[in-house]
Order: sequence, then structure tokens, then C-alpha cells
Amino acid sequence: MTGAMKISQKGLYALQAMMMLARHYHQGAIKIREVAYEENLPEKFLELILLELKNARIVESVRGAKGGYQLRRDPSEIRLSEIMRLIDSPLAPFGDAEQLRALIDRDLPHRALYQLFLDVRDAAANILENTTLADLIADPGPRKGKRAAKKKEKGSVLPMVVGVQKGE
Repeated sequence: MTGAMKISQKGLYALQAMMMLARHYHQGAIKIREVAYEENLPEKFLELILLELKNARIVESVRGAKGGYQLRRDPSEIRLSEIMRLIDSPLAPFGDAEQLRALIDRDLPHRALYQLFLDVRDAAANILENTTLADLIADPGPRKGKRAAKKKEKGSVLPMVVGVQKGE
């Protein structure tokens, strides 16, 4: 019971596959084999993940020679929280909010600590809720903080400049 972020392997694969489909959004359906190859994911596991995403109406499958999978909506309309809730249950990586609230009420000497964990969980949930697939594929560079990414002009240049200086 900590505020540490844990994401399942399945959740990670789902996000990687969705990023790949987002990058190829205007190219029509992509074969599972191509997604697996480009993202270096196991094809059989990927099939199950894409089926789950299809059942949740986040992706759709296209039959035939040019068949495969594609996003049902624009990448800017698909939030990371939506994918993670589906694959990893309600924001499981951040601890159970109800459990934390119960501890805040019950364990008075450590109330501030559990409140901190709850704040971390809520902040993480908020970031995932406000980040779309489009945000992820727009700026593949290193990210110091989500706020920097919001201010497009300055924010996206600064991390690259800082990165270059550190690397010298």
C-alpha cells in the first residue's frame, strides 16, 4: 500500500500498441503482425489486448486483405485514463482511493502520510485523464513535467536544450 506507480505488462503493451495505431491513424487499418513488429510485442498477447480494446469500442477491426486494427476515434479524443482503466482496472497503479480514505479516517497519527499518498494518486489520475494519445505521439522527447508540454512553443524546446547540455 504505497503511492508508487505500477503498471502491468499488459497495460504497457496496450499503451504501446495504441501509440502505434495513433501514429498511423490516417493510414487505415494496421495488421496485428505490423503492430507487434514495430513495437516489439508478442503477437498472441497483442491479439487478446486488441480484442479487449475492440470490445470496449476504442479500436475497430477491418476484415480482408487490407484488414487489421485502427482507432475508432481521433487520437486527440482517446485519454490514457480510458485505456488504463480498461486494462488495469480503475487506476490500480495508484492504490485504492477508498482504502486510503479509510486509513486517513482511522489512523490519525499517520493521517498526513496517507493524505499525501491520496494526493499523489489524484494528481497521477488527473495527468492520465488530461493526456491523450495525440499528446504522447506529438512530443516523443524527454519530458520534465506535463505542464511544460502544455505550453507548446517554449515547453517542447526547453527539454531538448537541457538534454543536450547534460549529454556533453
